Amino acid sequence: MQIGLLGKANVGKSTFFSAATETPVATGNFPFTTIEPNVGVAYVKSDCACKHFDISHKLELCVNGTRFIPVKLIDIAGLVPGAHEGKGLGNQFLDDARQAEVLIHVVDIAGTTDIQGQPVPIGTHDPLKDVAFVQDEFDQWFADILKREWDKITREIDQKRAKLTDGIAKRFTGLGIKDYQVQEVLQKLGLVSRNPKEWKDSDIQVFVKELRKNTKPIIIAANKADLCQDLDVIKKIADVVIPCSAEAELLLRKASKAKIVNYSSGNTNFEIIEGKEILLPQQKALDLVRSIFSKIPSTGIQEILNTAVFDSLKFIAVYPVEDETKLTNKDGVILPDTKLLPQNSTAKDLAGLIHADIAKGFLHAIDCKTKQRISGDQKLKNGDVIKIVSTLSRG
Repeated sequence: MQIGLLGKANVGKSTFFSAATETPVATGNFPFTTIEPNVGVAYVKSDCACKHFDISHKLELCVNGTRFIPVKLIDIAGLVPGAHEGKGLGNQFLDDARQAEVLIHVVDIAGTTDIQGQPVPIGTHDPLKDVAFVQDEFDQWFADILKREWDKITREIDQKRAKLTDGIAKRFTGLGIKDYQVQEVLQKLGLVSRNPKEWKDSDIQVFVKELRKNTKPIIIAANKADLCQDLDVIKKIADVVIPCSAEAELLLRKASKAKIVNYSSGNTNFEIIEGKEILLPQQKALDLVRSIFSKIPSTGIQEILNTAVFDSLKFIAVYPVEDETKLTNKDGVILPDTKLLPQNSTAKDLAGLIHADIAKGFLHAIDCKTKQRISGDQKLKNGDVIKIVSTLSRG
């Protein structure tokens, strides 16, 4: 799965990316610091299935019963007003955004950058304008896709060559939007039985806005929250919004890697390792982080990633194994892998995610927690440990 990271210049987007992926990237106070999209691996956190079975296993991605699950994070370039019209790097921006299943919009909640990303005094720019302009860019992008094909859609329906849902969904396949998602929005807005010839421009605008919200959910990363003079501003944002400090997370990750502090992403505090010599610049950096923690409960970075995957997308974590008694793969590694699947995914969906051949030869699955055989259409739950029985193997 892919998470898109977007934001105007100088809001801390590249710092967020570096902190989340531990990948160094170029930073700067100008619009196109990120010319090509940076792609890295971040991790969401969930309870490991080892807790259910009360077993211990030596696995780097399981720490004291907490499982770190990799996700792809794309640092998207070129967000400027008018991106949907091709301004700046608009076309590249939209193409990169198209690939993402959920978007994290990094906003300077302290208002220290204007709409173009130029530095201004704290509190002199309204961050709500940044939230609105990004929503508008995506809404207009969706509207442009639909409007340029609208006459063709109406003709197809008139000639009974297509239904409304199919006609619209076909235009959005490049964005990964499915028929059922279009149908849900049409029904919610009461447009499913309306002749498209009767649609007004306002109907199209309302429809694409709802479609965008359902298919490209946006999490607002309210960055520089420690500098914000009035955090009540986040209550005015309709999207999911989480206060954060990308700078604090990056500092703590670097300090942890240097074995100066004990810290795990998402923690509400950190501990300096006893006996470790700390240089004056390092101490100042850690003092800065402590002052940030006095204003916000954590850096917010881990919470944002988890919220994007488990709350906005409603994905579940499932553990496939090859030996249902030992809970291992063929090499004897206990609970070796974690798969993220959409809610309501089935055992056969899991088989397909592992390998297409295994799905083709699917016979049944085994729920390793209950020891019971389950069918291919059995819906899976978060934390399930599943063995797939198939006539075909990856070998």
